[in-house]
Amino acid sequence: MEKSYQLLLANNKKWATEKTKVDPEYFDQLSKGQNPQYLWIGCSDSRVPANEITGTIPGEIFVHRNIANMVVHSDMNMLSVLSYAVEVLKVKHVIVCGHYGCGGVIAAMGNKQYGLIDNWLRHIKDVYRLHQEELDAIKDMDERARRLVALNVIEQVHDLGKTSIVQNAWRNNQELHLHGWVYDLSDGIIDDLGVNIRNINDMHRIYQFTDM
Repeated sequence: MEKSYQLLLANNKKWATEKTKVDPEYFDQLSKGQNPQYLWIGCSDSRVPANEITGTIPGEIFVHRNIANMVVHSDMNMLSVLSYAVEVLKVKHVIVCGHYGCGGVIAAMGNKQYGLIDNWLRHIKDVYRLHQEELDAIKDMDERARRLVALNVIEQVHDLGKTSIVQNAWRNNQELHLHGWVYDLSDGIIDDLGVNIRNINDMHRIYQFTDM
């Protein structure tokens, strides 16, 4: 156990040395600040590293991760990240990226009790309830899970648009686009679901805030 822990530190030193060899100014430039164009809201699954699968370098993507890439209206952690990304960093794109084979989504499809996490999984169950007719019609459970993963991402994108953080940015004519993607672990390809919200008019009118 101790060796596996120390291996991370050894790998870090090796990585830092290699980076400096390629670019002696790499860490000097990185330490001066960040100017990302993207906020990535992804799953905590260790197989879905945002930078690696998008071919970007540190400083290009601001990242928030939680179980099943959820946008929960009462999650102050997520809202704080969103606020900082939109209001301070002025990102131009917010991407919700799920992944097929998501353990959180699969768990939410059943009725087994897991403990504290059940309170979190309930939000995914809400997505299932909204799309129950479509999902129940899919007899193959793997395909049903894949579809729920996609539907969950779509709902989370819309939940982003419901926030005052995003709507205030639009009201201030800030360029901000919301997107929904799904990463496929079997081939490493990201599937663009085609859900792209660019302004308040793309939202259902019941969720549109009026001026304060």
